[in-house]
Amino acid sequence: MTTPLKDRINDDMKAAMRAKDTERLGTIRLLNAAIKQKEVDERTSLDDPAVVAIVDKLIKQRKDSIEAFEKAGRQDLADKEAAEMRVLQAYLPERLSAEEVQAEVRTLVAELGAGGPGDMGKVMGAAKLRLAGKADMQQVSAAVKAALAG
Repeated sequence: MTTPLKDRINDDMKAAMRAKDTERLGTIRLLNAAIKQKEVDERTSLDDPAVVAIVDKLIKQRKDSIEAFEKAGRQDLADKEAAEMRVLQAYLPERLSAEEVQAEVRTLVAELGAGGPGDMGKVMGAAKLRLAGKADMQQVSAAVKAALAG
């Protein structure tokens, strides 16, 4: 049995403390704080898929920040966000390739009997359940649009 993701994150935090790797430690602490906040808010203990969803959300925030900093000409801040994003990406499961995402989406469309752009919400809801943490949801959304248009 594999180690729960939360345990791996805590172990990595301790290792970063020992190594005095302040950038990595700061990012892992930020992730831990987000996990604990969600657990307190929902009065529950998060499982791996829920932790992956938090990691995905933090990565999306980093991508948005990088874009904003680069537009503002602040490459130093964009680089910092990119470094944090690399640390966070280590906690994501192996991602599906573009072809695998398209195949999954085609299967979902067939299973749901979806036939046009009006079914986008229905297909995306099912895709989120099936592909959360396994694929970039923007990529999934594009694949769903293409499958429903064709």
